[in-house]
This record gives sequence, structure tokens and C-alpha cells, in this order.
Amino acid sequence: MITRFAPSPTGPLHLGHAYSALLAWDMAREAGGTFVLRIEDIDQTRARQKWERQIYDDLHWLGLSWPEPVLRQSQNLNRYVCTLRTLWSYGLIYPCTCTRRDVIAASTAAQEGDFPPHGPDGLIYPGTCRGAKARAASGPMPRGVALRLDMEAAFDVLAARGPLRFTETGEGQARDVEITRDHALNDIGDVVLARRDMGTSYHLAVVIDDAAQGISHVTRGADLFDATAIHVILQRLLDLPTPVYHHHRLIRDEDGKRLAKRDDARAIATYRAAGETPDDIRRRVGLPVAR
Repeated sequence: MITRFAPSPTGPLHLGHAYSALLAWDMAREAGGTFVLRIEDIDQTRARQKWERQIYDDLHWLGLSWPEPVLRQSQNLNRYVCTLRTLWSYGLIYPCTCTRRDVIAASTAAQEGDFPPHGPDGLIYPGTCRGAKARAASGPMPRGVALRLDMEAAFDVLAARGPLRFTETGEGQARDVEITRDHALNDIGDVVLARRDMGTSYHLAVVIDDAAQGISHVTRGADLFDATAIHVILQRLLDLPTPVYHHHRLIRDEDGKRLAKRDDARAIATYRAAGETPDDIRRRVGLPVAR
């Protein structure tokens, strides 16, 4: 078993991060496996070296260790571009020049004034630029524009490859979750695989990196459950293995709100400064104390 914890260095780690990292660590240790750390820093406008250093410091304090060197996504951009070129050559992605305002306007018009529908990638794209796909496909893959997955074309390719599903263990019992064509087209849509400002996206990068690091079990928050369909679709298109997924409960504050990085009062560093121990953190998040 190989598990991973993959934080973004955009703020201090809080109790929710501690729970996710410790859970992945415990799962790997109990199975005699390996826990891997990855730094997801593709958003260079928000990533900061001081937060990356704090991640290492906090995790070591919690008692975690991992193989070196740590994979940093900002050093892996060429691999993402190569993957995008492969998808471009298959005719599965197309350039999109729409702004967020454009997508909202088109989605609202399509819904006759209702609130625009949302999916795991945000607003469900109404397909405005899909018509330019045939014209664009004859040339090289463009740079500096958003690139979207043509979900309908993707399922045309996947139709002959059997049912699309993944194993989920996050509710205490393993179960298979099937991803249907109707769900992908209507509830997910043509997701962005490369943002114009970073040349890739979370969805593409996480799929490539999980495969590159041999991750067998992905442990992450329940808020990412719906995004898993996107990742499994990409894995199947790229002939990559699909890990087992374990989506865990979210750690919330007294008002039931999920924790955010701006909530410094629940940052791991704050508890450390107050004299708490790693075992205290485990008790706070409901995990057994390490032996």
C-alpha cells in the first residue's frame, strides 16, 4: 500500500490537514506500506516557500516521515504538458477563451434565468467553445489558453472499454461506484484540464502524479468525492491505474463549518505554540493515540 498527503503551500496546515495526513500515515503503517508527501504548488500566485517549510515542520512534529525527494508539482510541468499533447492528438481537448463571466451568462441563459448549475469543477460549462474544436484540431496545441476535456468525445472512446468505476472505502465498507455517461455529461461537463495562467489544472496534475508515485490508496476529504469521477475518466483515457479511494469526514468548527487555511486559531502551529503534543492533536481529530 502506498498512501499520500498532498497539501498546497498556500497557508498554515490546520486540524483537518492533520486528520487527513495522520489517517493516510496510519493506513500505510498498518499495512506495512509507504506514506508519501507531495507538494501541490501549481498555483504559483498563491504558493509560498514559508508555508512549504511550515508543512515539513508540522508533519515532522506530528511524527510523520516520507521518502525523499518530495515531488513538487511546479517542477513537473513538462510532464503535464506532454499529457495534454497526447490528449490533443486524440482529439479529446479543445481551447476555450471564455471568462468566468461568459460561462455564467451562457449557463444562466441556457437555464432560463435559473441559478447556473454547478458540478465538481465549479460551473458546468455550456459548451460555448466546443464548436471551434474541429478548426483547432488541425494545428498544434495552443498555449496560454484554457484547454477543456470534450466529455462526450471521451465517453465515445471509453465506450468499448467496459464499465467505468472505482472502489470507495470511506464509509466503513468497500463499495464500487459507477460513473455513467449521463452523469458525466450532465453533472460534470467539459472540465478544464489546463488553466491559461498555469498550463495545467488540479484534476490533470493529481492524476499524473498519483500514477507517477504509484499511489495505491488515495485518502482525502469527502468534499473531493464528486471530483473522483473526473480523475477516473482521465485515468482510463490515459491507461493509468485507478487507486482505491477513501474519502473521509471533514473536521469542522463548533458551528459546523469546515476549517479553512485562514482559520489560524486551529492551525497546527497554534496548538504547538500552546504546548499541545502530537497525541493531543490525535485526540482532537478523533484518531487513536500512536503506540
